[in-house]
Amino acid sequence: MAVPEDIGGSERMLQQWQASIQEKADRYQEMATRVQGLSISEASKDGQIRLTIGSNGILQHLEIAEAAGTKRMAEVAGEVMRTLQRAQSRIPELLQQAMAETIGTRDETANVLFNEAKKNFPAPPSDDPPAAPQRAQEINFGIEDDYQPPAGPRHAAPPPPPQPHRRPPRQDEDDDFDGQSFLR
Repeated sequence: MAVPEDIGGSERMLQQWQASIQEKADRYQEMATRVQGLSISEASKDGQIRLTIGSNGILQHLEIAEAAGTKRMAEVAGEVMRTLQRAQSRIPELLQQAMAETIGTRDETANVLFNEAKKNFPAPPSDDPPAAPQRAQEINFGIEDDYQPPAGPRHAAPPPPPQPHRRPPRQDEDDDFDGQSFLR
């Protein structure tokens, strides 16, 4: 921006700069208001769980149908968490839409906000069961409890350790201390 040579030009430039800053602040405020007002509702695949979250990802409402009572609680809890993750994963998309309508998607701050939302609310894992782990990828540095000696000539098992010898109690020993404490 070229610097004007007269005082009047400087004042106009300062006023334009202030107006630009105010306009940008108004657009950011509008975006913040829109985002704060967002809520996302999601239902489980079987429809037995319905929930609503706010734009911050926090659960606002949860409904579990009576029919879910026939399931194990671990299954119900897992389905609640999957439904919550699906709802939360929609936050970046809604944030991006609110930004596009207010401050634009080329704004550096908008991109930082969007990328942070994607990091905090990633896409949920697929509903497919996880594949069995491949043995070749496992590394175990611990000692295995189920050690088997290598095959070879068999030796007789070592004898069990001898039991400790205990002397039989004497008849004149009195172990009950006549009801008195032995700590005097």
